[in-house]
Amino acid sequence: MDQRQSIDALDIDLLRALRDAPRAGVLDLSRTLRVARGTVQARLDRMERTGIITGYGPDIDVVAAGFPVQAFVTLEIAQGALEDVATELAALPAVLEAYATTGSSDVLCRLAAASHEDLQDTLLRLNRSPSIARSTSVVVLSVVVAPRKLPLLEKRPRSGPRRAPAYRDAP
Repeated sequence: MDQRQSIDALDIDLLRALRDAPRAGVLDLSRTLRVARGTVQARLDRMERTGIITGYGPDIDVVAAGFPVQAFVTLEIAQGALEDVATELAALPAVLEAYATTGSSDVLCRLAAASHEDLQDTLLRLNRSPSIARSTSVVVLSVVVAPRKLPLLEKRPRSGPRRAPAYRDAP
């Protein structure tokens, strides 16, 4: 069975409870969801093992941490230079994330900076790279939809029997 299709209503409620109270323990989660502690632990173990849960680290607000200027930058890179560009981007602390893309650009990055001058310095450094042919940047004015994942999981149809008694369909 495809591991990606094994998320059910209890898993989503567990993920939601973790999002709402990331420091909650297994016992607290089991009480909140009204399922056995062993069920919660088994679900967490399975979601960790299959890569659905990738960590429990703190979410960090870079604006609150002193980096209020953010930008999305698209890069057009030299043919075959993706590995070199990935290494260069990883070496820049201002690069929060980067993705190889299709379309008119090759890489999409999200950057954060303490000031517009800081952002400009990072952009100039990127443009000095022999692997980067062109960059285009767009400064973020405000967050319209914050990064999220649960709405996507909640929308996906789920099939299969519900194993936890509290999550079984009523007759």
